[in-house]
Amino acid sequence: MPPDEFRRLAPHLAETALTFKQSLSNADRPIGQVCFPDSGVCSVMSVMRGGKTAEVGTVGNEGVTGLAIFFGDVSEPSESMIQVPGTGRLLAADIFTRELARQGVLHRLIAHYAHAFTIQLMQSAACNALHPLEQRACKWMLMTHDRVFTDEFRLTHEFLGMMLGATRPHVTFVARKLQDAGLITYRRGHVTVRDRRKLEAGSCECYGVVSTYFNHFLRHLAR
Repeated sequence: MPPDEFRRLAPHLAETALTFKQSLSNADRPIGQVCFPDSGVCSVMSVMRGGKTAEVGTVGNEGVTGLAIFFGDVSEPSESMIQVPGTGRLLAADIFTRELARQGVLHRLIAHYAHAFTIQLMQSAACNALHPLEQRACKWMLMTHDRVFTDEFRLTHEFLGMMLGATRPHVTFVARKLQDAGLITYRRGHVTVRDRRKLEAGSCECYGVVSTYFNHFLRHLAR
């Protein structure tokens, strides 16, 4: 944002640590605040009536949680939870709404981000239906690696299974296969990326598609 517009928001942005499994919003409950992650990964999960959840999208340092507010709603049927710890900035929902109502720079940036995030959701749906588990795992690890600024990050079997829509034995099998191939090291809930190029080669096309749209968004932001 231009400095003068950012100065208007700065006093209301609360810097915070984003901790593992921290809930940023709950399904069908009013969104009290939005979060702009600086690092780490937030998982957006669809919640079924029986309580089961599945990851449908992720938010990192390119975006913001609580997009329902941008579209004029106060809640959404999904839940947002921190999957990989990091840091971020919280902004009260009413202040976010007030700033959007100005129809200024922030509104335009969020509109572009909302489009890019929709592309991510659409690509994710196609990916889950068409691509093998191993390729999808590579895609997710690449997207996470892009956002955490380190080769090592926390990743439990629980979240990996939630992300892939897979059972624990399948998760264990895929993680071991990627480790044996020298792409990653996976120990005690932590992943270390060993060979980024091999991860890219092992991923499906969806990583490139989503990255292209987000890079387009970021180039627009820079202009």
